[in-house]
Amino acid sequence: MSLMNVKSYAAGQWIAPDDTAREIESAITGHVIARAGTKGIDAQAMLDHARTIGGPNLRKLTFHDRARMLKALAQHLTENKQALYDISYNTGATKRDHAFDIDGGIGTTFVFASKGRREMPDGHVLSDGDLEQLSRSGSFLGQHICTPLLGAAVHINAFNFPVWGMLEKLAPTLLAGMPAIVKPATATCYVTEACVRLMLEADILPEGALQLVSGSIGDMLDRLDCQDVVSFTGSAATATKLRSNPNLVQNSTRFMAEQDSLNASILGPDAEPGTPEFDLFIKEAATEITTKAGQKCTATRRILAPEDHVDAVIEALSERLSKATVGDPRLEDTRMGALVSADQKRDVLEKLDILGTEAKRVFGAPDDFLINGDDAQTGAFLPPMLYHCTDPDNAQRIHDTEAFGPVSTIMGYRDIGHAVELANRGGGSLVTSLITHDPATARELTLGTAAFHGRLYINDRTSMKESTGHGAPMPHMVHGGPGRAGGGEELGGIRGVKHYMQRTAIQGSPDMLSAITGKWVPGAETHERPAHPFTRKFTELAIGDTLHTQSRTVTLEDIETFAHFTGDTFYAHMDDEAAKRNPFFPGRVAHGYLLISFAAGLFVEPNEGPVLANTGLDNLRFMKPVSAGDAIKVQLIVKAKTPRTPDYGEVRWHVTLTNQDDEKVAEYELLTMNAT
Repeated sequence: MSLMNVKSYAAGQWIAPDDTAREIESAITGHVIARAGTKGIDAQAMLDHARTIGGPNLRKLTFHDRARMLKALAQHLTENKQALYDISYNTGATKRDHAFDIDGGIGTTFVFASKGRREMPDGHVLSDGDLEQLSRSGSFLGQHICTPLLGAAVHINAFNFPVWGMLEKLAPTLLAGMPAIVKPATATCYVTEACVRLMLEADILPEGALQLVSGSIGDMLDRLDCQDVVSFTGSAATATKLRSNPNLVQNSTRFMAEQDSLNASILGPDAEPGTPEFDLFIKEAATEITTKAGQKCTATRRILAPEDHVDAVIEALSERLSKATVGDPRLEDTRMGALVSADQKRDVLEKLDILGTEAKRVFGAPDDFLINGDDAQTGAFLPPMLYHCTDPDNAQRIHDTEAFGPVSTIMGYRDIGHAVELANRGGGSLVTSLITHDPATARELTLGTAAFHGRLYINDRTSMKESTGHGAPMPHMVHGGPGRAGGGEELGGIRGVKHYMQRTAIQGSPDMLSAITGKWVPGAETHERPAHPFTRKFTELAIGDTLHTQSRTVTLEDIETFAHFTGDTFYAHMDDEAAKRNPFFPGRVAHGYLLISFAAGLFVEPNEGPVLANTGLDNLRFMKPVSAGDAIKVQLIVKAKTPRTPDYGEVRWHVTLTNQDDEKVAEYELLTMNAT
């Protein structure tokens, strides 16, 4: 193939590599296939472009606009992902590896697009938590809100996932309303550049929302301030160097790191050979060693098994690994491809020498294995390798040295307490997995290890068919870990979006908070109109639109009829003396659900109209019992509106039931779908 000149995209212009560019080799053949890098990148111009053009363009859009934008990007990448597959083979990735990187990145983007529409408002302010009443009468309230930071998000990504590594950071950043400057690892930046080109050529993103640095970012970190964010994935040594940048420290610039991780996988004491859990453990351990040639931040580096089962694990895992054909990832019968580069291969071999001082290699020979494919004999290949440490208590390097390749070390544990101790010796990791069918074991291990791990993956015969795997971070769940894993956090649904936003406490009157958040706050202004609100379409309803109903008296006959009709003959509704002995009731009282039913009868407009369906109730509370002879009335207020499709949207109504003395007897939020 012809030599690729990998360009940067800065301030709206593509910039070609210059004579300072670094050569990039194919992981398969070792031949030079690309060059990237230039000393001509103007870091300040990129930051200015992001801050003054990209940020304002994104912040004009609502969260739902940005979510639709992400969905369109994901759809466009799906339609063109074969081009990314074709170029990714040179990173050493197999077809199966593409599912983790390319498909995984696209899928993550789809998830954030969906969550943005489902869990965020169609507005510019995200409320965080519940309203806080700061005064007795409710005239002074507090609310936490999140708004996008006004700077640029600098994403510094690792070599192992050139697509997923970019998209899993980019999706929440753009959804938050913040522009991104992406800096991929040079070794695989040609794949990232191809993906960025696809996104930019689709003309979906507003100008300035996305820029790309292929090569060095120069002095960009020296130019960041408190409105910027650095999100880093890579080695602990590099993370320490970057996060200690004096300018970042002085300006308290947000720095999120996802770095080295000595992840563990634990075989439960109950998972003996012959059980479904034992077979599952061997399968998952082999997958983690061979997928992406072990070049995953979540790969299993330490395998913990009961001392009595260590030999069985070594035997079964060695047999499974022996079937892993290593070689040219383009060939159909290849199961494991190459490491990303010759440099990475050398690094793994150096780490093997360190591990070898405390553990014995029991499977795989780095200098004697078959490579599938005639063109791949000079590539960066290593076989899957398994080490065994017989004294993990007195070992150190197996707990602090990560060979970032197809390598794992097995060790025995005496009991759950010992397994917890060994797992935590990693000093903080992204994930530890436990394969067990015993809930007590799962609980004990969780309580012992959760503080040291960002994710605990527990699997057994019940969940194995649908589980996602030890090494697969899901966009719905947080990805990160304490200690040596970096102390950062990514993904996690809307939690990940908030990393690119500022949480602010706002205080004021109900009207002020309602105006800021875009949703009705108790005590804020309401307005009644002549027409019933159920006769108005979604687009015609306004926040604060209100209906006050007539009263209805609840009779003893109503209570008894409801009891017999529903079968709910609880004593508080049927036995006056028994009810009086209950500290909550003055005597026989109406069913709470009877009151909700009567409330609907009071506020519903029965004719066909814009209200299409009642989809549920939230936050239902009963505050005061209603006895026979009491009268109830309803106040119905439009609290919030959320578009769902071009044809309908969700209306959230604040519903309050009061009695003849204007005391609250019940309160809840009603959800309806209304035609637009």
